[in-house]
Amino acid sequence: MTEKLVIRAGRPYPLGATFDGEGVNFAVFSQNATRMMLSLFNDQGEEYYLITLPERSGDVWHGYISGLRPGQHYGFRAHGPYRPDEGHRFNPHKLLMDPYAKRLSGPPIWHDALMGYDVSAKHGDLTFDTRDSARYAPRSIVVDPAFSWGEDEHPRTSWSDTVIYEAHVKGLTAGRRDMTRPGTFLGLAEDPVLDHLTKLGITAIELLPVQAFLDDRFLLDKGLKNYWGYMTHGFFAPDPRYLGTGDIAEFQQMVARFHAAGIEVILDVVYNHTSEGNQMGPTLCFRGLDNRSYYRLAETPRYYINDTGTGNTLNLNHPMVMRMVMDSLRYWVEVMHVDGFRFDLAVCLGRTESGFDRDAPFFQALRQDPVLAGVKLIAEPWDIGPGGYQMGGFGWPFAEWNDKYRDQMRRFWRGDAGTIRKLAIRVSGSALRFDHGGRPATSSINFLTAHDGFTLADVVSYAGKHNEANGEDNRDGHSENYSDNMGVEGPTTDAAIRAARAQRRRNMLATLMFSQGTPMLLAGDELGNSQQGNNNAYAQDNEIGWVDWGPGHQGEDPAFLAFVQALIAFRKAHPILRQARFLHARSRLIDGAPDIFWRRLDGQPMSDTDWTDPGLHRLAVELRTTSGTPEYAAQETAIFVVFNNDEAVTAVLPAPLAGWVWVRHIDTANPAATPEVVQHKIEVSARSVVALVLEPLPHMAAKGGKR
Repeated sequence: MTEKLVIRAGRPYPLGATFDGEGVNFAVFSQNATRMMLSLFNDQGEEYYLITLPERSGDVWHGYISGLRPGQHYGFRAHGPYRPDEGHRFNPHKLLMDPYAKRLSGPPIWHDALMGYDVSAKHGDLTFDTRDSARYAPRSIVVDPAFSWGEDEHPRTSWSDTVIYEAHVKGLTAGRRDMTRPGTFLGLAEDPVLDHLTKLGITAIELLPVQAFLDDRFLLDKGLKNYWGYMTHGFFAPDPRYLGTGDIAEFQQMVARFHAAGIEVILDVVYNHTSEGNQMGPTLCFRGLDNRSYYRLAETPRYYINDTGTGNTLNLNHPMVMRMVMDSLRYWVEVMHVDGFRFDLAVCLGRTESGFDRDAPFFQALRQDPVLAGVKLIAEPWDIGPGGYQMGGFGWPFAEWNDKYRDQMRRFWRGDAGTIRKLAIRVSGSALRFDHGGRPATSSINFLTAHDGFTLADVVSYAGKHNEANGEDNRDGHSENYSDNMGVEGPTTDAAIRAARAQRRRNMLATLMFSQGTPMLLAGDELGNSQQGNNNAYAQDNEIGWVDWGPGHQGEDPAFLAFVQALIAFRKAHPILRQARFLHARSRLIDGAPDIFWRRLDGQPMSDTDWTDPGLHRLAVELRTTSGTPEYAAQETAIFVVFNNDEAVTAVLPAPLAGWVWVRHIDTANPAATPEVVQHKIEVSARSVVALVLEPLPHMAAKGGKR
């Protein structure tokens, strides 16, 4: 077969392996290589063809071979200096993945041959290893990404209408027994999951990393796996473990089914580092292609800048590395039809030589790109480098994870002193952080729990973390979780404690849904899912990390699931709870009333003394459409919410004008209650949340509801 293959010049664009119907064009970037070789493999994984790419255009090496078809396995071998002290780690004995590979043969098989250096040598990574890694390295596979999308359309849900559901592809499905393909992309889009999400009211599913990733060697040695997937090495390839047949069309079919259900697909993406780690890590792709270009190196270039805490940091200041990331984003939008991205450790992506810059080149490239103009962009606004906490520091069009919301809501409902002011700040949209540069109030991604940390059930069931299953003697994971076990650590049969825990979960979720911003729900929280107190289940690809759907797939308490559905439906029915403009207690043109008014429960306005009272655990708020709302969107109705983390109390209601009444819709102490008209005062149960809506009397509604 070797004699039949003839390589020609080909083209430097597009990068990667491109099938044109007659053959395949190969193009790969390396600024510092001296020679680039292409390896072809048969179906048995045997290398049968090794040839030098004949052309170099700038720093792109390329060649074209007629007769190759989709399904062809390949890789690269890069020649160049092996001078770690100068930042160069070329080693042609190591088979390298194509950074633009759209499909991979599988994860690496851990073996010392994957290392560019002799692991047994005294001088470690300064040595040179001559073992061939092809038997152990992932092979890239030529694909034809064409897919018949039919009438598929992006839902284009506005931020104001968005409710995000953070989930793991396998974790959401592995625990169900009524599915044919659990643990895969196709399984995620089966009817049981889609029915659950649509009934719940979810508009976007945010998936933990699905781009090809590595199982860390130290985890495998302990019998564990990299469950979460935050060790990417294939920025264009879906991870093979989620593909049943290996065909990337399975991912596309999943997206199409979500879109048909009106649900957007957001990917958690890791462009801040790769799975190759520090100087002691494997040579799989970028390190062997051009270490000095792909990574940010320290002043002594043998070592890596590690603002990510994972050993290395991608060098987005290099134009070809930025091009790779931008090409990856466009590929997932144009070819795979995803609707948005959540950027892991996004501060890393905005680092320049002078530190974090909200106008860094990468962010400017995002803002001007027409393909990415219509997708959702979410930043995790921190990393571990100098000045790494930047929550609120990202500009439009980014939304940002608001960990202050998480911590302060947990502290308020735990009963911590002096938390009333923080409650008000977070419920009203965290304006001090986000109200700048024309950003909307939806910029704050509000969440109580996420993949990293306790589940909601564990927040109210454990006083401390229990990560022993991770094999690190419980040293890993956050130590301050602002959690409370309500008197017993872990599961209990005590009916009073179980009721109190359920009540607090209802209170916290009601607070989330009544807050300005964009709510995010962790998969399984609506079901009462527990991780047995593990707040760092990154390595738990088992019942600890998987969602427990409970009896009948309704969780352990079907009434709780029904209440969460009602909360989301209530938020959807009332635009006042999900406004794009910030509330600043300014008078409205429509009626002269302030758009937000904070009250004590006796009906009086909050005073400075009240706001600083460390023992105050009650607060009421009256919400209206903002003072800046255009006339076509303005509403005369209002919502009144009472947050009571104390004993039972009587709350005085604001006086409605003639023809209007307050109607109680939500009461976390009586979750099955039906709407009820309330006059003047309302009895608020201990440690509960109540929401009322100002509604016209029936005869006024028939006339249009004008006051």
